[in-house]
Amino acid sequence: MTKVPSLPYDQVIKALQRDGWVAVRQKGSHVRLQKHTPTETLKLTVPTHRPIKRSTLSHILKQAKLTPEDFDRLL
Repeated sequence: MTKVPSLPYDQVIKALQRDGWVAVRQKGSHVRLQKHTPTETLKLTVPTHRPIKRSTLSHILKQAKLTPEDFDRLL
């Protein structure tokens, strides 16, 4: 199993956008992303930190329903 990397927020957002996520708004130091699926609308918040901690990114990937391997392919 691949470890979750520690990456800057802009790299994380670009990778998520390749997976179909759209930046909806930004308030302060957080960017809100949404993805529409046939059954639901997924939402998540990405902090604008350099770098995003591995544990925080791990939680973001769980909310995005992505495995670390899937995320690596998006980078």
